[in-house]
Amino acid sequence: MFTERTSVGLDVHARSVAAAAIDGVTGELIQTRLSPAHDHIRSWIGALPGPVAVTYEAGPTGFDLSRMLSAAGIRCEVAAPSKLQRPAGDRVKTDKKDALHLARLLRMDEITAVVVPSVADESARDLVRAREDCRRSLTQAKHRLNGLLLRHGLVYYDGRPWTGRHDRWLQGLRFDQVGTRLAFEDNYETVVAALARRSRLDAQIEQMAAECEQVDLVRRLACLRGVAVLTSFALAVEIGDWHRFTGNSLGAFVGLVPSESSSGGAISRGPITRTGNGHARRLLVEAAWHHRRAYVAGKTMRARWEQATPAAAARADEGNRRLHRRWARFDARGKKAVVANTAIARELAGWCWSLAVMD
Repeated sequence: MFTERTSVGLDVHARSVAAAAIDGVTGELIQTRLSPAHDHIRSWIGALPGPVAVTYEAGPTGFDLSRMLSAAGIRCEVAAPSKLQRPAGDRVKTDKKDALHLARLLRMDEITAVVVPSVADESARDLVRAREDCRRSLTQAKHRLNGLLLRHGLVYYDGRPWTGRHDRWLQGLRFDQVGTRLAFEDNYETVVAALARRSRLDAQIEQMAAECEQVDLVRRLACLRGVAVLTSFALAVEIGDWHRFTGNSLGAFVGLVPSESSSGGAISRGPITRTGNGHARRLLVEAAWHHRRAYVAGKTMRARWEQATPAAAARADEGNRRLHRRWARFDARGKKAVVANTAIARELAGWCWSLAVMD
């Protein structure tokens, strides 16, 4: 239950902070606009009747404000924006009203808080998401290059693209028009630079994964098919505290459960919710495709098992076999591949959880 005297709601933006404080004893409402400087916010909160509890929405401003307030002995809850209850008929939204709404919800204990990561975890998450941005930029660069070549009737047929042979084919292309030649060189250099950037980030992530506090967790997750070191490390830092979930609730957290709109006797389910952590959801969906092929524990997989405990290796082997059997049943039923893969990814999330919480 809420025990502090004053509840404070902050609507935090990059250049301003709208603040609202409710005194639970006198009922007084204090509203003001602050600068985003942490010292200014802390001094204003320090002048309020104590003890004080503070809340603000999770967003692009990060968690530094929460860490500063916690270090000063002030309870701070970072609210999940998607879980904030708002009146259905409220059509006016301002910063002052948002701050007051947060303060009232905090006093009623209606705030669903997100987990504030440690500084080390947030640093690792920044590196993982930099790699995600690089992957997206590389894909866009490849599409631009292929689009330019397609407009000029040039399509590569000799094997798989983006291999050494494909690269030699690209380097052998010649264009008569100066503009086309310059555009091709620019797109090709962008692809090469993005590939080099991705390789550099991959090496840095593997080094950080081998030296971080979660190295045992990373090695256990890597025992599953499709979950190599890069994926296991990214899942570890994106999920954070695995013990706050169960095998079923983790799928809901990453948005892999079907949406539902049921009333009375009518049950209506739709596509997956796509809520929660989109980075973790993409990693699980991509990893799930690996379980479609026949399962053989090869040299690479056994090398990963040797780095983990025998119990984790046995558990992962059981999961790999079950997920492949699920894929085989879906294929036998003629299930649409993308729908089947989503179901496999949801179950894969549960297997990752079972490995993460192993003692």
